[in-house]
Amino acid sequence: MLLYLNGIFVGLLILSNIVAVKLFSIGTWAMLPAAVVIYIFTFPITDVIVEVYGKKEAQRTVRAGFITQVLALIFIAITISLPAAPVFGEQASFETILSGSFRVVVASLISYMISQNLDVFVFGQLKAKHGQRKLWLRNNASTMTSQLIDTTIFIAIAFYGTMPLAVLGGLIFTQYVFKFLASILLTPVVYLLVGFVKKQELRTEGLTTQG
Repeated sequence: MLLYLNGIFVGLLILSNIVAVKLFSIGTWAMLPAAVVIYIFTFPITDVIVEVYGKKEAQRTVRAGFITQVLALIFIAITISLPAAPVFGEQASFETILSGSFRVVVASLISYMISQNLDVFVFGQLKAKHGQRKLWLRNNASTMTSQLIDTTIFIAIAFYGTMPLAVLGGLIFTQYVFKFLASILLTPVVYLLVGFVKKQELRTEGLTTQG
C-alpha cells in the first residue's frame, strides 16, 4: 500500500502544479488558485503514511515529491522549448498553461519542503506522545500548522513587493481559512484511509506468512 500512497501523493503534486494557473472564486468572499483543491489532499496522505509506516517513510515520500517536481519542471521546460510543428497553433497557450514565473516556482518548492516536513514532524511528535489515540488531534494539528506555514511562505515569496501588504494579508487569510475548513472536513477520510491501509497490510502479512 505504501507504493500506492506514494504514487497518489506524487501524482497530486504534479497535477496541482499544472492546474495552478487557473483562479476560481467563492462568491465575493475569496479568489483562490485551483491548485488548492488538489494540494490539500497531499497532507492527509503523508499523515496516513506516518500513522501506519512511521516518520522516516513519510520523509522519504516528501523528498520523492520534491525530486519529482523538479524533474517535472525540467521536462516541461524542455517540451516548451521544442520547435512547434506548423499545424500546432497553440504554442502560446501551451506555454501560458505549463510555465510559471521563476519566482512562483521557487516559492512553491520552498513552501512545499518546509510545510510538508513540518507536517510530518508535528504528526510524528504527537503520535509518539499519544500512541494510537487521538488521531483526529495529530491529523488536524499537523495539517493546520503546516498549511499556515505553506500559505504564508508561498504568498510572501511569490508576491511580496508586487501588491500592497494588506492585499497579501488578505490572500493569506482567505487561502488559509479554506485550507483550515478543508482539514476538518477531511478528518473522516484520514480515519478511513488509516483503517483501510492497516487492513491491507495485515492481509499482506497473513498471505506472506502462509506462503
